[in-house]
Amino acid sequence: MKTRRSKLTLWTILGIIVVIVLGVVIFFQSPYSKTRHEFDQAVTDQIDHLSISQEVFTTEDMEGLPAPVRHYFTYSGYLGKPKMSYMKAAFKDVDFIMSPDKPAISIDYTQFNFAHEPIRLAFIDTTLYGIPFQGLDSYVHGKGSMLGVLAKGFTLFHQTGEEMNKAALVTFLSESLMIPSAALQPYIVWESIDDTHAKATISYDGCSASGVFAFDADGKLLTFTTEDRFLISPDGTYQQVTWFVRFDEYELTNGIKQPTHLQAIWKFSDKDLIYFDSHEVSFDYDQPL
Repeated sequence: MKTRRSKLTLWTILGIIVVIVLGVVIFFQSPYSKTRHEFDQAVTDQIDHLSISQEVFTTEDMEGLPAPVRHYFTYSGYLGKPKMSYMKAAFKDVDFIMSPDKPAISIDYTQFNFAHEPIRLAFIDTTLYGIPFQGLDSYVHGKGSMLGVLAKGFTLFHQTGEEMNKAALVTFLSESLMIPSAALQPYIVWESIDDTHAKATISYDGCSASGVFAFDADGKLLTFTTEDRFLISPDGTYQQVTWFVRFDEYELTNGIKQPTHLQAIWKFSDKDLIYFDSHEVSFDYDQPL
């Protein structure tokens, strides 16, 4: 009788384990994600409050800009095109390094940038050791945030604070020429350096950051470099490292030349770390979520 009860107990335990495992598998495979929902809702909230511009880029808009920036607008084909209110950039299969001491993983990365004020929302989707990992990077109303969620429900890190605000602001600046209506806003001030370099300073909600854009002689955007972006680790520690963005492999899409290969790089004293390396990106403007 005692043996029979032991067997029943064993089968009960095994049954519970099977139910738990099946529940976890179903949960992981479920399309619902709280983090994704928060991202979609934040983007929708911003779009719902926009008034889509009916204007186009003109030569008058270029007056006062440094020569290489004016050449960029011409080279890229923006003159005569509609001024965009927001941009969607979708990156697929990005080689991404979360920390200098970690190997690269493959991620999908979707972001929205808005022009009326510097607002940036980005969603990261990948897996770590077979477990879903999702991230939400945001800069809204002057506040930067970096959230990492494992298994759709466990917060691994949530970075905020002044360093995060500045890092998010200068990231928006680095992408401003991908949504050039933002580059014309009063919160960005341009300074001439020479025929192929221009400095830009972005100021918002009491925070400022600067960087230098480099172009070739035709006006093609090549790089962005700044000393104003902190390397913030998931554990909350941070260090100031030169940050470098490379734009390459331009293709013509809807009459506009856009880069299809983007890299974000930390320039340490002894090496360059390419931590974001994407060969597949698409840009869309003023399109539904």
